[in-house]
Amino acid sequence: GIGASAGGLEAFEQFFRNTPADIGMAFVLVSHLDPNYHSILTEILQRATLMKVMEAVDKVTVQANHVYVIPPNRVMVIKGGKLQLSAPVTPRGQRMPIDTFLTSLAADQGKNAVGIILSGTGADGTVGLRSVIGAGGMSLVQEPDTAKFDGMPSSAIDAGVATYVLPVEDMAKQLIEGHQPGRLPLESGAPGVHPDALLRLLGHLRAATGHDFSQYKKSTIIRRIERRMTQNNIEDMKVYAQFLKENPCEINILFKELLINVTGFFRDPEVFEHLRDDVLPSLCKDRPENLPFRVWVAGCSTGEEAYSIAMLLRECMGALAQRLSIQLYATDIDDDAIAFARAGVYPATIAQDVTPERLSRFFIKEDVGFRVKKEIREMVVFAVQSVIKDPPFTKLDLLSCRNLMIYLEPELQNRMISMFHYALKPGGVLLLSPSEGIGNHTKLFSVLNRKLKFYAAIPAANSARTLMTNPLAWDKDRRDKTMREPQQKPDEVNFIALARRLLIQYFAPPSVITDREANILYIHGDTGKYLRPAPGIVSANAITMAREGLEPELRAAIQPATESGRTATLNREIQVKTNGGYSAVSLSVRPLPDHSGGQGWLLISFQDVATPPSKPARKRISKSVERGLLDELQQELAYTRENLQANVEEQQASNEELKSANEEMQSTNEELQSTNEELQTSKEELQSINEELITVNAELQSKIEQLGIMQNDMKNLFDNMSIGTIFLDQYMVIRRFNRDVARGYRLVGSDVGRPLADIKSDFDEEPLLAEARKVLDTLIPFEREILSRDGMWYLVRIQPYRTLDNMIDGVVMTFSDITRRIEAETTAHDAQVVAENTVATVREPLLVLDADLQVVTANRAFCQYFQVKAEDTIGHRVYDLGNGQWNIPALRKLLDEILPVNGTFEGYVVESDFPGLGLRKIILNARRILREKRDRALILLAMEVTHEQGPP
Repeated sequence: GIGASAGGLEAFEQFFRNTPADIGMAFVLVSHLDPNYHSILTEILQRATLMKVMEAVDKVTVQANHVYVIPPNRVMVIKGGKLQLSAPVTPRGQRMPIDTFLTSLAADQGKNAVGIILSGTGADGTVGLRSVIGAGGMSLVQEPDTAKFDGMPSSAIDAGVATYVLPVEDMAKQLIEGHQPGRLPLESGAPGVHPDALLRLLGHLRAATGHDFSQYKKSTIIRRIERRMTQNNIEDMKVYAQFLKENPCEINILFKELLINVTGFFRDPEVFEHLRDDVLPSLCKDRPENLPFRVWVAGCSTGEEAYSIAMLLRECMGALAQRLSIQLYATDIDDDAIAFARAGVYPATIAQDVTPERLSRFFIKEDVGFRVKKEIREMVVFAVQSVIKDPPFTKLDLLSCRNLMIYLEPELQNRMISMFHYALKPGGVLLLSPSEGIGNHTKLFSVLNRKLKFYAAIPAANSARTLMTNPLAWDKDRRDKTMREPQQKPDEVNFIALARRLLIQYFAPPSVITDREANILYIHGDTGKYLRPAPGIVSANAITMAREGLEPELRAAIQPATESGRTATLNREIQVKTNGGYSAVSLSVRPLPDHSGGQGWLLISFQDVATPPSKPARKRISKSVERGLLDELQQELAYTRENLQANVEEQQASNEELKSANEEMQSTNEELQSTNEELQTSKEELQSINEELITVNAELQSKIEQLGIMQNDMKNLFDNMSIGTIFLDQYMVIRRFNRDVARGYRLVGSDVGRPLADIKSDFDEEPLLAEARKVLDTLIPFEREILSRDGMWYLVRIQPYRTLDNMIDGVVMTFSDITRRIEAETTAHDAQVVAENTVATVREPLLVLDADLQVVTANRAFCQYFQVKAEDTIGHRVYDLGNGQWNIPALRKLLDEILPVNGTFEGYVVESDFPGLGLRKIILNARRILREKRDRALILLAMEVTHEQGPP
């Protein structure tokens, strides 16, 4: 499958000019075509290759050494070796015909599939190449520097799905060398594969990357090693193992080659529908908000599946009107894939897998494609982790591991199933791919959906026991490390670190580090007596979390610390309400330099103030004084409460105004977002139309070049055929003429557009114009020989002028100079007359025979002497004349054998009995007369009567 868009015509032609016609492969071309334009790509490409180029039709069986071109306004896939065409459903700007075909090609042809991406804009073809690579096929991408438009090649290269990046002229050679039809991958016992070399090669990989591929299926490993060997022109694995040791950069390339990053959004839609409709609602129903819902996507590749599950969880929360705390972990050993997943930017081709509603809700349209919205990205934690050697996440509600175990040996698969059971909660759900299963671990899992591979964890100790007896790498390393770790000796203790830790623990006050807005960044010690979570939306702001009595003092201390950069210390006692009582607390706020050297961080420290025990009063205070003091305090408290209430109400009013302004801004933002999406859609449509116009323009440019060549050929033919030609329209107005017509018509270049009747000629032009009008009316050609005034003879032909649409649009007059022919015919006629008169004048009998010995001419003397009529003689063979008296064997030999060789004979005597004459003795003389054509030779047979017998 070959995909291209803008600038692809030139690349197509260049590719097929360098591709042998007997290569033994079939080629299917997919391009971005204008749906309303009849493509001439088939005609153009037929000139570049000897292979048969044809426009694809529905249900056609693909054959080797054939080229099939997608028709305009059609979606094409291949199934069972047959091309299937259908009308497009998606809007014009969102169609990805190359991805669609290459994906079907990968599913239909597997490892025999080859995907080729040539010049074009956008990202169409990237997803398709990923499918081809995942199926074991090969991909070729044009070098961006050689492409007229490098968008599509660059997208495929950046996505890591290009097996080879080559100029177009080198692709056919790579096809022949690297993907010959019927070529099988190397097996473990095939020539060039050595088990020791394979182990050594995997050892190099393990030492350099820390990942062990020895438990991966050998067929998969060897096939991908073979691809690297082919690209480095190495046939023996021992040589490649040595090459790997000497070239460290090749180790990383091979490591990336062994990683199988094949995924997609909502892959296997039926699985995700069941997950959304049945599995997630049952797991989330009646779940406390403070109990996190834990999910692990193992082998997440570039993150599409993890984001798909996050979207389903968001939809599930909306359907259940329930808010959940989500902890979704997605891991893979490919750090590049993890970095790609964290960015959350995917090509526009994901529109084929994600519904428009989800695209609008969970994605932001950008120039490079779609970006996952922040609310979904924040739900997923991506990390580089090996399922085999690193510890698993535990207490999981859902674990998804799809299309990973199929690449592992059965022993490792069994150990991973036990590890998955260990990681899941009782009742937690395990999701596998359609090609995977739990094997014989039926005591660990119950089947929820056998077809879609959903399993529920059964409470059992078997999985932990299995891990103890057959540990995975992470468990084995941990236990080995514990067993190997010796007791440290006293003199090996780090007293400096120990002293620092103890001093901080016992003497450093509880503190928090915040930013300038009091948002907590780090907590030291037990701050529960001073800070507590505030009701409502979770907040990490120290002022919001401050306990009763501490908030105003904390706010007052933070302000000078942030404005002036000086330390604020409140030495007075602050009464803070804790556990139903009040505690005396002192507070200090110290500015700290942040990582960039500014004054952006604050250190807030809390310290309890010891209250000395009260001593008994020496003098008794009167009750009236005590009551007055109590009233004064109550009034002050009431006043303080009123002020606080006023401040609170004012703050609430401000909050309402800010909330209203925020809602207005949000509404404006949504409108702008909607406008932006509309503009983006229009941009996509315009870009698609632009690509189609570029393709059409390239085809038309090629057609113009072809027409230019044809015009040059016609001009040279027109100027060198020595036949005067005039093209006239329906009104006998001159359209075009050549220089040879000047012999009959005195025409110059400025006469184009003038009626022919206005031009003086050497012919009697009025009859010719009348005949031309007659031909235009009757469509019957006219032909006549005409003598010009200067004595030249011309053969004049007048024929209708027909367009390619078979429309009559004038006449064509041609003038062929036949003067020499007329003169030659006249000369020949005169010679014939002279010869005939000479023969008639000879007084002796004379016959002229043709090559078949038939009589052409008999002179008067012959007819009189032998008493025959000329009409009874001419046209008859000489042997049949009379009663056969000329049928003499000796004469036959002379005429049939000797005369053709010698050309003449003389003095042959014939004695025969002639009717009415009696016995006669005649002397014959013959001569063969050669003409221009030897098969038209004539024989002159002269007769001389020397003796007569019988009556006269």
